[in-house]
Amino acid sequence: MNDKILILDFGSQFTQLIARRLRELNVYCEIQPCTKPIPENDATLKGIILSGSPFSVNDPKAPKPDVKAMAERYPVLAVCYGAQFIAHLYGGEVGKSSTREYGRAHLRDVKHTPLFATIADESQVWMSHSDTIKSLPAGFDIIATTDNIPVAAFRSGADFAKHDVYGIQFHPEVTHSTDGGQLLKNFIVDICGCKQDWTPAAFIGETVARIKAQVGNNKVVMALSGGVDSTVAAMLINRAIGDNLYCIFVDNGLLRKDEFQQVLDGYKHLGLNTQGIDAHERFYRELAGVSDPEKKRKIIGRLFIEVFHEEGVKIKDVNFLGQGTIYPDVIESMSVHGPSATIKSHHNVGGLPEIMNLSLVEPLRALFKDEVRRVGRELGIDEIFIGRHPFPGPGLGIRILGAVEESKVKMLQEADAIYIQHLRDSGWYHKVWQAGAILLPVQSVGVMGDERTYEFTCALRAVTSVDGMTADWSHLPYDLLAKISNDIINKVRGINRVVYDISSKPPATIEWE
Repeated sequence: MNDKILILDFGSQFTQLIARRLRELNVYCEIQPCTKPIPENDATLKGIILSGSPFSVNDPKAPKPDVKAMAERYPVLAVCYGAQFIAHLYGGEVGKSSTREYGRAHLRDVKHTPLFATIADESQVWMSHSDTIKSLPAGFDIIATTDNIPVAAFRSGADFAKHDVYGIQFHPEVTHSTDGGQLLKNFIVDICGCKQDWTPAAFIGETVARIKAQVGNNKVVMALSGGVDSTVAAMLINRAIGDNLYCIFVDNGLLRKDEFQQVLDGYKHLGLNTQGIDAHERFYRELAGVSDPEKKRKIIGRLFIEVFHEEGVKIKDVNFLGQGTIYPDVIESMSVHGPSATIKSHHNVGGLPEIMNLSLVEPLRALFKDEVRRVGRELGIDEIFIGRHPFPGPGLGIRILGAVEESKVKMLQEADAIYIQHLRDSGWYHKVWQAGAILLPVQSVGVMGDERTYEFTCALRAVTSVDGMTADWSHLPYDLLAKISNDIINKVRGINRVVYDISSKPPATIEWE
């Protein structure tokens, strides 16, 4: 088993980023709400990190776990709110800063400690706090300052607990903290003693062995989408149980142009036991006249479950359902504030385990999206799957604003195909995290030859991101956008205007519905 760091989530927007940075250092970590008890008798657990938080430590409702008890068992690193919380709880003073420190700062008076080994004065760090530590508990030592705050970092005294507690008022997990990665490595490797053995190859070996033990000679049924998560999950299950994995790929009529056959051919090449189901007419019938985005999502999700269930029960003696659940999905369901607000209602295949009375097999449950891709490459999966842009579960159904009609689907498929091909030909496809065309319920006057037209508007969306939690619009070259627009208008009957979406997430979302 891999060594593990536990990250206690106090609600910071950066908590997942801490975990990602540790994973990049090949050290396994898990996130859990700060309100949940620390596991007992976990020999793999080597240290604890406390995240930042939107709370103030002076808020009576702020979470207050027993850090001293933690430090009797493990080294502790407290980030931002975590550091302020420790100072406040054990006799120091935390109050509003006279100068709110947000953004870049530089460390001063850095003391040579294991946490700051190889990190010198002037190292740039990223601050994000309005409260500040005004005084430390008795026996604690300041180990770094900045020009604006007297306590940028501290270390607990020798008599506080068995293990050291370190507190920092900056965020080492963000890229603006230039030595943040080194600081995290100093903590998890040098202070906690973690071995850096969390690699794709090690994950594959452990996961395949675990699936074999879980499933044995039983059968697994799984829905595939053509996306990286379900494909990598299926390949791991296939490596463990071979043709006892039965895959089903449903064509809901809302896929990209020619995608159904292309994906089926790709799965055949990978050796996956896959059945394709053409159900597009059924989806079109039930979506007819429905304009409300949430209703469209629910119809698409319900029909998918119905089709998958109908096909799945035809396979005799199935005991398990495979799913491509990844770690951000798991984290969202156990937030320190409770389950996250519903933003998407189509995730995975909710309800199927209960309907079909099946146990779940989720090989990717511990991985972030970028880790899934690394595992996929280690498995030898073709880049057509690994490098594929994320695509929403409801497909083009939520990229057609308003009611879904077959004629509009065909129109959007053509425009989207032109757009994606231009991105591939220009070398921009792999610079963009996700791209797609959206058909707007807006018609405008145009001129083609000697004729006036009154046709639809197509919006193009392209974003850069790491995991989709935040995203910025991609700065595609003007000449490329001009070529794409010209091709769509000339080749797709029904579209006479193309616009480009330059909004970021937040405040906008990546999808329009």
